[in-house]
Amino acid sequence: MATISVVVVLLVAMLHGYFLVLEMFLWDKPAGLRAFGQSKERAAATKVLAANQGLYNGFIAAGLLWGVIQGAAGYEFKLYFLSCVVVAGVYGAVTASRRILYVQALPGLLGLLLVLFSR
Repeated sequence: MATISVVVVLLVAMLHGYFLVLEMFLWDKPAGLRAFGQSKERAAATKVLAANQGLYNGFIAAGLLWGVIQGAAGYEFKLYFLSCVVVAGVYGAVTASRRILYVQALPGLLGLLLVLFSR
């Protein structure tokens, strides 16, 4: 179970690294426009906000990676950052798009449960 939890935590970290790239660098490019279903005009108007959001996703990814690197000593890091992922995913699903529940909150919750039960 411990190996599976590490793999899922790494996948969640990679997912948030991907969010960083989408939000910071591809927000107003075709891939970002498709991913977030928005117009070029709206993307241009919100580009700075999206970059800030992407940076926070990078912090989430870094925290999760740090928790994995620390092994057993990183248990609290993983719990904290996975909890942040779940809360942000639920909030995003309620305020922005229900899809966020499945793309962000559900993988985070799976990782959180696996980390909890692998100890």
